Amino acid sequence: MTNFTPIFPLGIVVYPGEALNLHIFEPRYKQLISECVAQKKPFGIPVVLDKQMQEFGTLVTIESIAKQYEGGEMDIHTRGTKIFRLLELVREIPEKLYSGAIVTYPETDSQADPLAMKKLMGKVRELFKLLQVNKDFGRPDEELDSYAIAHHIGLTTEQEFELLKLFSEKQRKEFIKRHLHKAIPLLSGVEQLKQRIQLNGHFKNLSGFNL
Repeated sequence: MTNFTPIFPLGIVVYPGEALNLHIFEPRYKQLISECVAQKKPFGIPVVLDKQMQEFGTLVTIESIAKQYEGGEMDIHTRGTKIFRLLELVREIPEKLYSGAIVTYPETDSQADPLAMKKLMGKVRELFKLLQVNKDFGRPDEELDSYAIAHHIGLTTEQEFELLKLFSEKQRKEFIKRHLHKAIPLLSGVEQLKQRIQLNGHFKNLSGFNL
């Protein structure tokens, strides 16, 4: 299925189900948001990397306007709904300041695997412990999915975009697992180095080696 959607390109990755708060201040996007609110329509956020708009992004719905300013600026609450692929950019729309795109929606697999998720979250908690981070996801570990944790494990924007292009939950979990398998040993090494530096100069109580 293809359709037309107004677009708001941003240098961020938005995942399905993710809550995103935006401050709207540019005239073209004030118009876009006002029309989407009035018509109860979603808009698309294509990912921008290295000043280039990518072919994938996420459709978002506007949940509420948190604040409206005198000059027409707005603070809005939005939520990601589904991933789209941009087929054709429509730069100029009659009587509109913003651009749009013809998009299609790839089929995505979000099949849950509570046991695999719980095991993966064990590694995420291990990472958090090394980083001295305490994060509450608001749900039991086994009820989470890859989208819920992807922004919280130290991925670069480029890596987050690579994950966005994976349409299978199993593939996304594997992507995250590979990242954690690289990050955790690296951080463990840094922690051990820090401990050795802190111990340097202290009196050491060590047993001699038996010859």
